[in-house]
Formats: sequence, structure tokens, C-alpha cells
Amino acid sequence: MQDNYKVLAVFEYSTEAQVTTSKLESEGIRTMLMDEKTIDSDPLISQAIGGVKLLVFNDDFEKAVDIYNNIREYQKDKNGNALHCTNCNSTRALIAPLERKNIFFMLFPFFEKTKYICNDCKTIF
Repeated sequence: MQDNYKVLAVFEYSTEAQVTTSKLESEGIRTMLMDEKTIDSDPLISQAIGGVKLLVFNDDFEKAVDIYNNIREYQKDKNGNALHCTNCNSTRALIAPLERKNIFFMLFPFFEKTKYICNDCKTIF
């Protein structure tokens, strides 16, 4: 059954996943949450098992991505203003995954400078 589903998003807590799931299901998209009960029983292991996974039925995936991109939270600067992409000027910026190019950043990831990725054109800035 899980082969018919793709991971749309991963959340640290189940409440965030449930809000998104409710919106998607109200639009007629079939969803499933994975690891929700495990994290609800012990929230401290969320990062260890990779968070709550929001799965979407394969046939509904493209529609779900569009809806999710319209409702998700995007990054803001320290003054609360939207960040603008340096390439396309979009305000749909997310935190980019850490690169961890050397052993120092693997051991101390909090020293790595935060980079952002545009959700529209995928430019990292």
C-alpha cells in the first residue's frame, strides 16, 4: 500500500502535519501520516526517526504540491519582511539543506551560515 504514496513533506510534530493533512483532504486529496503515533508518544525522538511524514497518493501528488506550496510558511528576515529570491524576486524562500562540506561543519552544524532556497526557481542564496 505504501508503494502508492509519495512523501510530500516532513514535520517535526504531528499537529503541523495534521493541519496540512486536513487542508489537503478538504481538497479531495488522499493522504496518510507515517510515524505520527510514535512521535506523539515521545516527541524527543522526532529528529531521530526523521519526523512525521505526510504521504500523498501518487495520482494526487502534483495537485498536493501546488496546494502545499500555497499554504506553507516561507522564511522572513529578522524584521518580519519576506525574503526575496536574488534570481526571480519570489518571496517563497525556504531554508536550504545544510551542505556540511567538511568535518568541522559535520561536528558543529550550528556554525554553518544559513542559506535559503527559492521554492520557485530553486536558486540558493
